[in-house]
Amino acid sequence: MSLTATQPAIRRLPPETVNRIAAGEVVERPASVVKELAENALDAGARRIDISAEGGGLVRLVVEDDGKGMSEAELALAVERHATSKLPVGADGQDDLLNIATMGFRGEALPSIGSIARLSISSQARGEGDAFTISVEGGQTHGTAPAAPLGRGGTRIEVRDLFYATPARLKFLKSERAENQAISDVVKRLAMSRPDVGFFLTLDGRKRLSVAAERGEGADARKARMSAMLGADFGDNALEVDQERDGVRVSGFASLPTFSRGSAQHQYLFVNGRPVRDKLLGGAVRGAYQDFLARDRHPVVALNVDLPTHLVDVNVHPAKAEVRFRDSALVRGLIVGSLRHALAGAGHRASTTVAGFALGRARPEGYAAPAQPYRSAAHHVAGWGRPAGPEEAVQGRVFDPGMSARLDEERTSVPAGFSEGPADAPASRPDWPLGVARAQVHETYVVAQTADGIVIVDQHAAHERLVYERMKTMIAETGVQRQQLLVPEIVDLDEAEARRLLDRTDELEELGLVIEPFGQGAIAVRETPALLRKLDVQGLIRDLADDLAETDQALSLKEKLEDVVGTMACHGSVRSGRRLTGEEMNALLREMEATPHSGQCNHGRPTYVELKLSDIERLFGRR
Repeated sequence: MSLTATQPAIRRLPPETVNRIAAGEVVERPASVVKELAENALDAGARRIDISAEGGGLVRLVVEDDGKGMSEAELALAVERHATSKLPVGADGQDDLLNIATMGFRGEALPSIGSIARLSISSQARGEGDAFTISVEGGQTHGTAPAAPLGRGGTRIEVRDLFYATPARLKFLKSERAENQAISDVVKRLAMSRPDVGFFLTLDGRKRLSVAAERGEGADARKARMSAMLGADFGDNALEVDQERDGVRVSGFASLPTFSRGSAQHQYLFVNGRPVRDKLLGGAVRGAYQDFLARDRHPVVALNVDLPTHLVDVNVHPAKAEVRFRDSALVRGLIVGSLRHALAGAGHRASTTVAGFALGRARPEGYAAPAQPYRSAAHHVAGWGRPAGPEEAVQGRVFDPGMSARLDEERTSVPAGFSEGPADAPASRPDWPLGVARAQVHETYVVAQTADGIVIVDQHAAHERLVYERMKTMIAETGVQRQQLLVPEIVDLDEAEARRLLDRTDELEELGLVIEPFGQGAIAVRETPALLRKLDVQGLIRDLADDLAETDQALSLKEKLEDVVGTMACHGSVRSGRRLTGEEMNALLREMEATPHSGQCNHGRPTYVELKLSDIERLFGRR
């Protein structure tokens, strides 16, 4: 290759430049430093990790753990690039990059941080009495020296003036508040992945996170940690997920459809204990919940994928934030299947937050709970320091002697919009979670009495869900009916998009769509689902191609079919404004109890609200 006058000759970069370029890949922002140092602590067997940051992590960062610590010789090696104790050696004597069981393995974190900041490390090996320290400033290493003992095994790492050696990077950082939030998010994800470790985070002198190591192990410890990180409401409304197939296990927790959020930011995936961000999770969750939530609502999900290390590549991203599965279809299918299994097991259950929201809306504006529980009118103090007599009113102090007689008369009449239940309605039984119908209000809501409270059912939403589930079962048994096009529709696509669609011919045929190849990059559509009468075939095929490219699932067609079935269920269900008999109301309640997913409509809204007697008593100030 000849060199022109303007083209410089190839030269070797100096080690300082190489280190700073490499540091830019590993250390993107202060949160990256926290992630790398906390992961090192976890690999060292720490059971407590204390993290503090000042000035968004740019002024000072300290990470202290109670792990196994390092000897003087290990401490000197730790700050050298590509020196690590975590990379396993295979049977052939070569480093095995296919079986990585630790959080870190490249040996880049500490030297990268030391090349762009002022780094100080103090460590004491577990079981040893001496501690040692070493410092690195802008890539210049100062030798090890004795340090004050830490009192136990462990390591303390202090990072000051982050990016002082690369000031251009400071221009691209966000506000101090945003950097603190990023640090909190990193620590939160690590804490969720390891309930057996305590995490303590302090930002600018204020405690932001404090969770001790959970006692015990298994699902109970994970649920306790998730409740601590995501709120007690999540723990009360979470479904346990636990499925295994071909050596791959998916476990964790997913929220009920009625406990949803407006964004997908509250969905977490951990692969062999490593927090990762993967589009596979978003697609799988969307596929599992597509039957229960509107497109703008998202469940809260925290899932762990555990599989043999040789089935996942964690070496595809400099910051180890992404992974690549050898069989991504197996993992995606297992996530979808495990979530659907958990949702099916929820039955008619709706989230507990529905009742809390209803109580909050039911309280009058400006309501404040009384300091003393309400007893009765006879015991109420009328404001003058003595019990109120029969001649005094609590409000206005004017007692109307005819009020009691009028109330007796009103009890015998039925107000407009209110239908009484059957006079001989049976008492509620423990095996009837939704109780016994007692009344219908405004010809829209069924009021039922349970053993310890009341249930209010939206008769239209509830029956719509029941009809929808029946239609789904019927379609699953008989298949989707198809209609043949008089003239096949030809759709021109990219060759790769066409191939992805043709590889799913059997799956699409089960959904009522029959396609076949029609030359290079073209597809002929011969039959479409009979339910979708007015169908934009060209748009549907392109949407399906995008779905398969993004999530490897034919979501567009499934969603269109479910929208039509949902519309049919809506028109075929009991309408609001129809008066029901007592037998019809109780039949609706019993069918809801026997039908999965009847606790929410097709868009994730609750079909009923349950109020416990204790909730009602608090509403009226009796508690």
